[in-house]
Amino acid sequence: QVQLVESGGGLVQPGGSLRLSCAASGRDFSINTMGWYRQASGKEREMVARITSDSSTQYADSVKGRFTISRDNAKNTVYLQMNSLKPEDTAVYYCNAVGFDYYNLRGIDNWGKGTRVTVSS
Repeated sequence: QVQLVESGGGLVQPGGSLRLSCAASGRDFSINTMGWYRQASGKEREMVARITSDSSTQYADSVKGRFTISRDNAKNTVYLQMNSLKPEDTAVYYCNAVGFDYYNLRGIDNWGKGTRVTVSS
């Protein structure tokens, strides 16, 4: 089974930066799209940024110009560089991967357990 493990969350002051990482592991799989989603307290989960295997990207309007998503296909890892952080960016950030598990012969639409980002002075 393909697993996703996030890292890099924490507490940062407004205007600061954080870099999130998410690594996928397992046997015989390929991932097309990897993405970051977030869920703030009392709100629904929302897409933050997504990137395909050919590096096509999509961002939420609220993070355009501040966040950058990238991936290392050889390492099955996706990154989210977050700059100019605002208190409203406070949330649990989840990694998502969509692809195919050739070992178990089934599609992948997996989620990590999440990493908390708190933006506060």
